[in-house]
Amino acid sequence: MIARFLMTAALGLFSLSGCESSRAPDAAPAPLDFDALAEFLLERLTLQPGERVLLVALPGSFDVLVSTFREGVAATGATDLGAWSVTGDAPDAWATDFTARLAAASDEVLVEILTEVDAAVMMPGATVTHPVYAALQDVLRQDQGRTVHFHWAGAYALDGTLMDQTPEYDAFYQNVLHETDYVALAAAQAGFERAMRASDVRVTTPAGTDVTFRIGDRAVTKQDGNATAARAQRALNLIDREIELPAGAIRVAPMEESVRGTIAFPPSVWGGTTVEGLVLTFAAGRVVDVRAEQGLDAVLAEMDTAGDAGRAFREFALGFNPLLAVSEVGDAWIPYYGYGAGVVRLSLGDNSELGGTVGGGYVRWNFFTDATVTVDGEVWVEGGRLVR
Repeated sequence: MIARFLMTAALGLFSLSGCESSRAPDAAPAPLDFDALAEFLLERLTLQPGERVLLVALPGSFDVLVSTFREGVAATGATDLGAWSVTGDAPDAWATDFTARLAAASDEVLVEILTEVDAAVMMPGATVTHPVYAALQDVLRQDQGRTVHFHWAGAYALDGTLMDQTPEYDAFYQNVLHETDYVALAAAQAGFERAMRASDVRVTTPAGTDVTFRIGDRAVTKQDGNATAARAQRALNLIDREIELPAGAIRVAPMEESVRGTIAFPPSVWGGTTVEGLVLTFAAGRVVDVRAEQGLDAVLAEMDTAGDAGRAFREFALGFNPLLAVSEVGDAWIPYYGYGAGVVRLSLGDNSELGGTVGGGYVRWNFFTDATVTVDGEVWVEGGRLVR
């Protein structure tokens, strides 16, 4: 299992750029409609009779959705394997013979048992730090099954602080799920993939980022909300089998030898130290120069701890969902991990789950909300706004 440095804002490890963001509605938030949410998940999964379905959930969080979704699974003719609690304690109604087998299993045999799962849903509160979740990722690495990441959280302040989930954000995300035009989203992502295939991709920012790369024949994961078995059968890597909801981003590991240029960071935190004026220079996908006005030692220490992966370009991601886009009005915040239209992610570290050649387990996500993206000289994103 890959050990990760997950870039959570609580640890101050996101690098964010830009000055404006989306905001939750000012009106009183609508309560969550768990029947509608369950119906939505079932629609995205399009379960077939006999498919075996497991939930991984945190008791006390979305319990009503757990029971409602399981009823819907049974109604499709699929097999309800129950709900696994990440805390070990769960309502009696969550238990099945299958969850009892998981409870009795050692970590070494979890993967073998979980190969019996055709589809799993990671409910809010479940993370890769939980053994069953991590073991399911190992199943995906074997080109089996599919999972839905229904994390729900992921609202961030511009300083990288993870914001507490509130009824306002719940209502915001619920609206995004139901109102997203999934056909248009998939078409936009497919068009961008076609443009990238034989062209240089260039990302610039006002702070001085100017990095160029090519993707060649690398897999482009299009997070368009399609969680069907048919989509999983076309999967080319682990990330292709992990469907994020809300949806919106494309993700790709560029050909490592093609990555060149500079990434200029806004104020960020490395190893607990605030770093300013940081600029990384890349050649053939590797960091060849590190400069900072403040906190250089902290950057070098984190990279040294990470090993080779700490100096490797990992991933380019670009958001396409207009309902999650950075807003020009209201309080500044970044919805759902930067899946909104025009948000760019330039990550460092292990890209093996994306089909790249860099291992080591270290991952650092860096978000930019004021980037310009051009493909073969054609502008797709300008100053953080998707223009195509």
